[in-house]
Amino acid sequence: MIMHVTLVPFIKAAGELKTKPTQQSIAKLREIGLQPQVLICRTEMPLNLEVRQKLSLYCNVPLQAVVEAGDVEHSIYEAPLNLQAEGLDATVCRILRLETPEPDMSDWKKFVNRVISPKKRVRIAIVGKYIELQDAYKSIYESLTHAGASHDCGIDLVLVEAEDLEKEGAEKHLQGVAGILVPGGFGDRGIEGKIEAVRFARESRIPFLGLCLGMQVATIEFARNVCGLEGANSTEFDAETPHPVICILEDQKGVTEKGASMRLGTCPTILGKNTLAHQVYGKSEISERHRHRYEFNQVYREMMEQRGFTIAGTSPDGSLVELIEMSNHPWFLACQYHPEFQSKPNFPHPLFRGFIAACLAHQD
Repeated sequence: MIMHVTLVPFIKAAGELKTKPTQQSIAKLREIGLQPQVLICRTEMPLNLEVRQKLSLYCNVPLQAVVEAGDVEHSIYEAPLNLQAEGLDATVCRILRLETPEPDMSDWKKFVNRVISPKKRVRIAIVGKYIELQDAYKSIYESLTHAGASHDCGIDLVLVEAEDLEKEGAEKHLQGVAGILVPGGFGDRGIEGKIEAVRFARESRIPFLGLCLGMQVATIEFARNVCGLEGANSTEFDAETPHPVICILEDQKGVTEKGASMRLGTCPTILGKNTLAHQVYGKSEISERHRHRYEFNQVYREMMEQRGFTIAGTSPDGSLVELIEMSNHPWFLACQYHPEFQSKPNFPHPLFRGFIAACLAHQD
């Protein structure tokens, strides 16, 4: 079946919704042999019967298949409930001739209610280099929302530009937050600010979650400030660093096309027993999605482990470090992969769920 999502604009000066753009887009679809069976009408104003009848008539769609998808009041997660109220699920099943039981949206309604009216709130800082771009960390923001809802907790995000920490220090921007998250990214801009955020979280014993680049800067910070390796860095940011604790592996150094040297897709990880990671996941083997190029340098593993740096997860053969934690910190986890890619509203990712629990405990 074909569903056509279309904008039905409200013209304020005329005080009415206009169906002509939808009629024109349907005409263009027909030119290439496509006839939608359902119209999903994005609108900021309710569709009255007259507008629905006009769309049905001129677009050759049954009246009950003209579905209003209005702007939601509080959260995008209200949209499925609104679409069900419009009868979209029943229409789809009828067109596809599917025999189904009555839908049960009770769990989804509970989730939405916890998102809209949580009993608790927690302040979490995101320290990134793309903060000004609204959608750059969208999957992370939503993963925090999913995890927060599982604890009946709303998330108050404190968005911090990493470069501001370089100029003004971490205390000014991170004092009073219940948790700190450093997301992924590429390039050296703002790196020292992210390292400063990790230092603040480690020394202040604030719950910390690092994702991809967040794990790499956590490694650099520990190497510099705990192990005393002056100038420790990633070869991505300083090719001449005396202590390349993050680097490209030997079998990647001959690759000239950078895209070919990236580790992409889902890879298995073995979690160490008696680690916080094992406790958070509740199992010994996981599969997570990767998108990165540089890796932890195992040359420094023994030295760092002796000072409280725990390798909590590795590739099955032990050659790649996937997850680290701090043995003398209440909740400090950083992973080389992207857990935000696997979080779902009713099934929040374990790392985010554990992070929110730790943030609530720290706040209390």
